[in-house]
Amino acid sequence: MDSSNPPFRHNSAARGLLALSPMAVFLLLYVAVSVIIGDFYKMPISVALVVASMWAMVVFRDEPLYERIETFSRAAGHSNILYMIWVFVLAGAFAAIAKEIGAVDATVNLTLRVFPPDFVVPTLFMAACFISLSVGTSVGTVVALTPLAVELAVMSEGNVAFYVAVVLGGAFFGDNLSFISDTTIAATRSQGCGMADKFKANLWIALPAAVATLAAYIVMSSGSQPIVMEQNSDSWLILPYLVVIVTAIIGINVTVVLTLGIATALVLGACNGFSLIDMARFGGDGIAGMGDLIVITLLASGMLGIIKAAGGIDYLLQCLTAHISGKRGAQAVLAFLVGAVNLCTANNTVAIITVGGISRDIAHRYGIDPRKSASLLDSASCVVQCLIPYGAQTLLATSLAGISPAAPFPYLYYPWALAAMIALSIIFLFPGRLNRHAAAAGRL
Repeated sequence: MDSSNPPFRHNSAARGLLALSPMAVFLLLYVAVSVIIGDFYKMPISVALVVASMWAMVVFRDEPLYERIETFSRAAGHSNILYMIWVFVLAGAFAAIAKEIGAVDATVNLTLRVFPPDFVVPTLFMAACFISLSVGTSVGTVVALTPLAVELAVMSEGNVAFYVAVVLGGAFFGDNLSFISDTTIAATRSQGCGMADKFKANLWIALPAAVATLAAYIVMSSGSQPIVMEQNSDSWLILPYLVVIVTAIIGINVTVVLTLGIATALVLGACNGFSLIDMARFGGDGIAGMGDLIVITLLASGMLGIIKAAGGIDYLLQCLTAHISGKRGAQAVLAFLVGAVNLCTANNTVAIITVGGISRDIAHRYGIDPRKSASLLDSASCVVQCLIPYGAQTLLATSLAGISPAAPFPYLYYPWALAAMIALSIIFLFPGRLNRHAAAAGRL
């Protein structure tokens, strides 16, 4: 690809910064204000997004107002966003029904019988890693494990936000590595490498980060008080969670997975004396509890659609690719590029697709093996997606847990460990065999 014709339109600095300014408004209103007052529960994220969205409408002056509103609405009503909302609705209903019929308590008790009760946190992290690696989706893992994590936190008198962060970290381990993850598919297709090859290269980055995080959880758990189990628990009530986990591992669509989970919970609830009307009320309450999450998702998607239409994403690409020197610099740009776009889109798959073409061009030009560039795109996007409080996974997990979207942030150890491994892989150019392969390919 000719470097004089990059796959984005050029914008002036003033125009580009203005296009990105709604993101700055949102971050200042939500994050900065919350830090200043020392409470992330005071500033509602939906209010911050409304103000930022209104500002986006003001600064995007290329179209009449009604067309700006239409641009916002198209982005908010995109099929991917509506699909996500379906998942939220079904997840809310499933979580509420399963909790009310006693499925969560039964699952917690079984967990504590099978695993050492004073090492619940490491067990929870390993379970999240395994499930996410199997199902290939962080959202599915969050749905399956967050209610369990919350109940474990309550029983141990622990910090709910910490337990939710454990689940989120493990969920993104599998999102990064799984063969059936949409981020893996996007990264390998855009960079032109096989999934198995990318997995092997990516393992050098993700596995040490996961091991380091697990070691930290083990050290933190040593000497902690064991959780006392509930004595009365019907083991059959774990079936809704088993159905969700097993069907997800098989590879069934997450909406079907949740529907099967709800059906299983309804049958077990009826067998245990709950009326259909009561269970419908439980499900309705769970769906209503997703209301804020759905509004936040629509507002964020619309605002980010305006930013993209105004040229904000193009300006980011333009700035980040302007000055690259050497293989290390090129790899750093790839990681930062996808992370910055992910910050503006709140979707790691979309971020990878957006920067995939230019990233492949940079990788080819500077002799970076496609397996390494695919690993960098996938890993760096997962780091950002896990850390931002307005990502779908964090919003879903915190909504199910009833806590602020920013509450888990101080306890997100895995994404920081993954970021450190990304940095080390760039500094020391490992795995080395990829560099040798790229050099050999360049000589041919």
